[in-house]
This record gives sequence, C-alpha cells and structure tokens, in this order.
Amino acid sequence: MRPTRVAGKKHARAALSSRTKPCLPGGTLRPGGCLLPVHVLVGCDAMRTETHALVSHTWSCALPDGDLFVDAGEGFFVSTPEFCFLQMASKLTLANLIQLGFELCGTYSLRKDGSAAPRKKPLTSSDKLKAFVAKAAGAPGCKKAVRALRYVLDGSASPKETELAMYLCLPYALGGYGIERPRLNYHIDVPPSMRKFSSKSYCVCDLCWPDANLVFEYDSKLHHSGEGQRARDSKRSNTLISLGYTVVSVTSIQIGSGEDVNKLAQIAAKFTGKRLRYRDPGFTRKHWELRALLSKPPI
Repeated sequence: MRPTRVAGKKHARAALSSRTKPCLPGGTLRPGGCLLPVHVLVGCDAMRTETHALVSHTWSCALPDGDLFVDAGEGFFVSTPEFCFLQMASKLTLANLIQLGFELCGTYSLRKDGSAAPRKKPLTSSDKLKAFVAKAAGAPGCKKAVRALRYVLDGSASPKETELAMYLCLPYALGGYGIERPRLNYHIDVPPSMRKFSSKSYCVCDLCWPDANLVFEYDSKLHHSGEGQRARDSKRSNTLISLGYTVVSVTSIQIGSGEDVNKLAQIAAKFTGKRLRYRDPGFTRKHWELRALLSKPPI
C-alpha cells in the first residue's frame, strides 16, 4: 500500500490547489464501495459544491504531516484510515469515534444498514492512529481524537465484540464499567500434551484477560451455526477450561440487555480484581446514553 499512499499524497495535494470545482464523471462514477453522495475535500470555500451525488468540505488549517491519501485509481484519492479517523473526529460523538476506531483496527466493515462484512486484516492499528494524530496538533478534532484513542483496542472481529468491549471497559463517565482492557481475538497456545482436546495448536479467544485466566466468547448465530461449528466451539471451550481458563459464553441478546451486561461486568470485575464503584442513577443514565449511541453505525 505504501506506493499508492505516496502517489496519493503527491497528486491529492495538487488537486487541492485546483480552481476547478469537483465533479463525478458520468454523474455517479466513484471508487468501488463508495455510496452516494460522495464526500470530497476541496482546497477552499470557493471550490465547494453540493449535488445529490457529491458533497464537498474544506480543511480549516494546514494539512497534517504523514500519509493522507491513497491513490484509488480513475482519478480518485481516498483518505487513509488515519486521516479519515481525524476527519471524523469533528463530526462524531466521542463514543462513536471510539466505535469507528475499533472498526478501523478490526477485521470487519460496517455497512450502512448496520450489518457487517468480514475483512481479512485491519486497515490500521491503534498505534498508527496515535502516531498520526500526534503529528496533527491543532487540527480540527485533534483533542477529541487523542481522547478517543485512549480506549480504542486492536483486533475486534465484529460490531458486537466492539460493543461488549466498550460497555465493559469505558470509564464510568462514558457509560462503561471501567474493567481492565481485554485482548481481542487473542491467541492462546495449546501445549502438545493438550492437543487431543483441540484440532489446532492454538485457540483464538474473542475477549481475553490473560492474567485473570478469563475468556468471554461471543456466540453469534450468524457466524457460529451448524453442528460442525458448534462441535468445534465446544472443543475449543473444553480446551481452554483444561488450560485453566474460565470461559463465559455471551450472546447478542445479553449484549442488548443492560441488566445482562451488568452481570457480565460483575463477573469480569471479580476475576480481574476490579471493585465497581459507580453511582446510580447517574451511571445508569450514562450507560443508556452510550447504548443509544452504539445502536447505530458511527458513519
């Protein structure tokens, strides 16, 4: 990807100095996957335009250092994941910005209707996002981006895993329970002596607290259906239990229930040594505000 980023940066900066208003060839031509209207960046207010297919924006200060654009071909230059995160910082709530960070650093892609598609590898990482934002001091949304990145975790494989991690780990002031951060989709090696319980040399755990020997497994009917898959899941759980881990199965119904998430937080707190000290009714109100924000796709 590096060559396309270098080309994108060079040509996009030239495009931003253009005094021609942007347009979409043919009225709707756009990079694959982009929905209408396409949001574009222009160099100054005089170049702004808005149609049913295109909405333009300006950047109110000098462009930050680092990779800003990727050459997507056909004359299109797409913001890098890092620049996209910074751009969205001034548009989204703090909770939704954190949610977007999880997605960019995870292996799923949210669709506009709220469903998700799997992705082979993350678009970026929390470290890359932090490094980029650190170079953008003074840029619009920079302070919010810095704050959001305190809570973004790498490796989420689904929107529900992201929700669960945020509910458990965000601080009380943001509606979470302040639990120690887990490792997402964490690999646990299976020693040779235990291979009879597992068909693999390792287990991948959705949310894992290695020091507490605790695993939360998100049981989605969408991704875990069929007798064969259920047998593999059972074998994996048995392997983890044999290795000394406590395995807690979590369903989408539980994630959708404030009462059930509270019970999951109590379990996680017990194993990680966290003493829950939130105060009601203030905390419950914050938690439901968080739920309302996360119930919709961040973009």
